Amino acid sequence: MKMSSSAGFSVLAAGAMLIAGSAAHAVPSFARQTGLACTTCHLSWPELTTVGRQFKLGAYTLMRPDVTARAWVPITANTPAPVLPLAAMMQVSATHTRSANGVDLAQQNAAVLQDLSVFYAGRISRRSGAFAQWTYDGVAHHSAIDNVDLRIADQRQWPGIDLRYGLTVNNNPTVSDIYNTTPAWRFPFASSGVAVAPNAAAMLEGGLAQQVAGFGVYTLWNQTLYAELAAYRTADRILSVFRAGTDKATAATLQGNAPYWRVALQQAWDAGVQSAMLGAYGMDVRKFPDNTQPNGATDRFQDRGIDAQYQYIADRHRFSAQFNWLDEKQHYDASFPARTSNVSDTLRVFNGKLSYYYQSKYGATIGYFRTSGNADNSLYNTGEALTGSLDGSPKTRGYILEADWLPVRNIRLLLQYTAYQEFNGRRSNYDGFGRNAADNNSLYAVAWLMF
Repeated sequence: MKMSSSAGFSVLAAGAMLIAGSAAHAVPSFARQTGLACTTCHLSWPELTTVGRQFKLGAYTLMRPDVTARAWVPITANTPAPVLPLAAMMQVSATHTRSANGVDLAQQNAAVLQDLSVFYAGRISRRSGAFAQWTYDGVAHHSAIDNVDLRIADQRQWPGIDLRYGLTVNNNPTVSDIYNTTPAWRFPFASSGVAVAPNAAAMLEGGLAQQVAGFGVYTLWNQTLYAELAAYRTADRILSVFRAGTDKATAATLQGNAPYWRVALQQAWDAGVQSAMLGAYGMDVRKFPDNTQPNGATDRFQDRGIDAQYQYIADRHRFSAQFNWLDEKQHYDASFPARTSNVSDTLRVFNGKLSYYYQSKYGATIGYFRTSGNADNSLYNTGEALTGSLDGSPKTRGYILEADWLPVRNIRLLLQYTAYQEFNGRRSNYDGFGRNAADNNSLYAVAWLMF
């Protein structure tokens, strides 16, 4: 659904103001369940605080005491937590790319219903809960399963020891993570569905999202050491529900189980006002290049990452700093030489951001991103204008500037500018058809509503 008009940005802004005035009482199901303000669990949603991370570790089960009968579905913000923890999300956006340069850029400068999601998010039983999302993509005009994280958790305490542990079943590696540094939850938390995107991305950067099913165990020891170990496999047969609605023609097919691991050291002080984390994670994937022929040789992707986070959260001022470094070794035993120019490649990805929020309403973020690696013409060069890479290089770098306004707790109005210093290997004429990296700079406006 879109409004084909060069005035898309003006219409989006006006519509968002009207919605902000009429939807002030809508809150997500987690807030209805716990009775906590959104800012208790989020520095600014969706980025989690120490309280939000504990809530996720506890399988989304924390619930406020109820003194009256619970409704089956949400009614208002002040009623007891409903039996069915339902919620919804809508993103209406508009994107302007700096230069078309003779290329047809669909749905530019138009107000677009980017995403419409329905959630089952909350407690199932005393020790189990779920975060399950179904999304309609208004750009592709298609709906499918989105992120799913089902959990069972418990806690044990002995003298000098506090142990929290649980099980997770999910469909996107890193979606189970409790920090906002790994690919599934890192900044930018919203991005354009119509802007031009670079060709290269590591496998953990969404390459298996909504295509696999993972079974994992996790633990937090003495509020200090977090660890997670999981195995992912193709979401087929009885597990096909985890990729319901996705395009099976392009879905990944794995050989056996792909191990995923995660460790992190965390510390909070000043009664939780400040917190820091330093971690590492990785995954080893063996994937068939043709998902219709799950036999023979496979391509192997070995991802290893390090990440860190610092948060300062007070009533008036909130600050967050994060970085993530991901190194991927690619071994194309099955794809070389038909699909790749090299038998092996390396990809390196860096992401970092600094955020500041005043009174939890006004925010500003600056982010930096960089992807590099060796050239592979068959892998990265489509040979076409806009998407090609004259050098067959994955190298892309740039920055993101974002301004946020949250007039009420369940509405975010966002303006984001993405600038490219290099794109698909070059600063100028990167595709061989005269297009420059800066031509893909984009301005992205979003009205993001949670119900």
